[in-house]
Amino acid sequence: MLLDSLSRPLRSLRLSVTDRCNLRCSYCMPEPEYVWLPREDILRFEEIDRLMDLFLAVGVDKIRLTGGEPLLRRDVPALIERLARKTGLQDLAMTTNGVTLAPVAGALKTAGLHRLTISLDTLQRDRFEALTRVDELPRVLDGFAEAAPLFPGLKIDTVVIRGVNDDELPALIEFGRGHGAEVRFIEYMDVGGATRWSMDRVVSRREILKVLERRFGPIERLAEETPAPAVRYRLRDGTVFGIISSTTEPFCRQCDRSRLTADGLWFLCLYANRGLDLRSPLRAGASVGELRALLASHWQGRQDRGAETRLASRERDLIPLDSLRRDPHLEMHTRGG
Repeated sequence: MLLDSLSRPLRSLRLSVTDRCNLRCSYCMPEPEYVWLPREDILRFEEIDRLMDLFLAVGVDKIRLTGGEPLLRRDVPALIERLARKTGLQDLAMTTNGVTLAPVAGALKTAGLHRLTISLDTLQRDRFEALTRVDELPRVLDGFAEAAPLFPGLKIDTVVIRGVNDDELPALIEFGRGHGAEVRFIEYMDVGGATRWSMDRVVSRREILKVLERRFGPIERLAEETPAPAVRYRLRDGTVFGIISSTTEPFCRQCDRSRLTADGLWFLCLYANRGLDLRSPLRAGASVGELRALLASHWQGRQDRGAETRLASRERDLIPLDSLRRDPHLEMHTRGG
C-alpha cells in the first residue's frame, strides 16, 4: 500500500473530465467570465484510460468523475464503460448537477457506473436561479426522477450557506427520503477569493444537527470507521443523512483523496497551489515504470493538510481574482471541487 508522509494511503481519485459547467453557482463560479483550459490540453479518453491503469496499480480503488459538469464531456458513457471494466476498481461514481442527467441516466447505468451524486442546494425555483444564475431546477428534478430508480443509494450534495438556504434543511431531508436518496450537507468552504467567502456564513455541523433535531427529534450518530468525508446520522424513522464539516472540523488526517484535472494536473489537496503535470510525460512517451515511479514518489512526499491549516490561520489565504484569471488551475471547478 502506498502511504504519504502522514501514513495516509492513496485510495480515492477525483477525475475531472472537463472544466466547463452549465451553472454559475455563487460559491463555486461567481465570476462573469472564465479562462478555460485549452482544448488541445484536455486528456483524451485513451490517455485517461492509461493514467487510470497507473493509479490503480499504485493503490487507487475508488474513482469519482467530476467537472466542471462531467455530463458536458461528449460520450462520457463510453469513458465509464472503459473504466468499469478495470480490475481492482471497487467504486466508480459521478457527481453531477443533474441539469442534463435525465436523457443519459440509463446510458450511465448501462455503461457500468456504480453510484451517482446530484448536487442540489435548494428546492425553490427562484432561489435556485439566484444561486446558479440559470433557471434549470425543473430539469434537475427530472434528472432525479430518472436516476433514482436506477441508482439505489443515490446521494444529494447540499452546500449550506447562512441566510441563503439554511432554512431548507428539513425540506431537503424529506425530499431525499421521498426519492430514496441520502442527503449530505456540506459546510460552506473558502474555495477562492472571488466567492467572497466569510466564516460568518458557515453553518457548522453542530448548528445543522440542532436544526434537524428540532424538526425530527433525536438523532443517532452512526458508528463507522471510514476515510469518507461525511459523518453519517440516522433519524428515528431510519432516514440516514451525512454532514461534511470540512471547514469547522476538517478530516485532513485521514484524507485519502487526490484530484486529476481534465488536462492532467494531479493535485494532492483541494487547497494545493500546485499540481504535478502528468500529461507532458505521458505524451512524451514515458514508460509505465517511469510514470508509476513518478506517482509513487509524489504521493510519498505528500504533507498536505490544507483545511486544518486554514482553520488554524486567523487570515484565510483567499486567491485574488487576477491570479485566478492568470492560472485557471487555481479555480476549484477546474480541479474537481
